[in-house]
Amino acid sequence: MTYWTNVASPLGPLLLTAAPDGALTSLSVPGQKGGRVVEDDWRQDPGPFREAEEQLAAYFAGDLKEFRLARRTDGSVFREKVWAALDDIPYGSTVTYGEIAARIGAPRAAVRAVGGAIGANPLLVVRPCHRVIGADGTLTGYAGGLERKVRLLTHEGVL
Repeated sequence: MTYWTNVASPLGPLLLTAAPDGALTSLSVPGQKGGRVVEDDWRQDPGPFREAEEQLAAYFAGDLKEFRLARRTDGSVFREKVWAALDDIPYGSTVTYGEIAARIGAPRAAVRAVGGAIGANPLLVVRPCHRVIGADGTLTGYAGGLERKVRLLTHEGVL
């Protein structure tokens, strides 16, 4: 069983999904590359998302710097390593794809694979993939759209 709800945000409506135990399994924005869409057998229920909704509101109000939510993702061992490295990027800072590769012990040649894993991050905003930039400091792709990446980095005081 997958539970879902929509939460209003400055980025547009957020689609949140959760496992039966309430662990957050995804957060998608409208038009997101690879984002989730509601399926017929999902159950709409805002109950499992109260904590996520409160923390998201606090984040967008500027009162929360780090999410503390039960979450569960289903990726390969490599993707899970990359996603865990995203969790360690502090609020208001950025790192490069190469730095993420180094943090997980991957060779420099793995930067493209790291980028693919980051692009497949199922927990936008909560798992801060928006904090990863190009080696030359440019704002590179973001599954939720580059304009949202700019908005999030501006919100966090990076831009």
